[in-house]
Amino acid sequence: MKTPIVAEAHCDGPCGVYDPASARIAAEAVQSMTKKMLALTPPSAEDAGAMAAYLNTMARYAAIKEEEAQTCKDELLVLWTDFFKPQHLETIPDLHETFWHAAKLCSACKVEVSAEHAQELMDACQAIHEMFWSVKGREVSWIRAS
Repeated sequence: MKTPIVAEAHCDGPCGVYDPASARIAAEAVQSMTKKMLALTPPSAEDAGAMAAYLNTMARYAAIKEEEAQTCKDELLVLWTDFFKPQHLETIPDLHETFWHAAKLCSACKVEVSAEHAQELMDACQAIHEMFWSVKGREVSWIRAS
């Protein structure tokens, strides 16, 4: 009879699976759609064609903003609940507060059209980026796609 091989892992998947970049990309999309929505100028109510085009564009921006805010929230929650461990609280005491606040900002960005909240979400994602890479012992620059 062969001796069974014992395997141990410190996370749910192979190392390198987790990365806050996907949350950043989603947060950037939220901010981009928010800016686009705030920049739209409604046409005259008498111009039915222009109003239809305006409403269509606004609806598309809103749908993308809400979808990306949910994606950002999902990505952040995976990092919070799967990657970070209790021992990380020793070096990052505000870890839970930072993630809780970021998740709440995702929800706010879904239901509002707020440039302020979109920027706060970006700031929270940057803080999480820095937490994540400090735990990994690496310096990875915060670089925005836009």
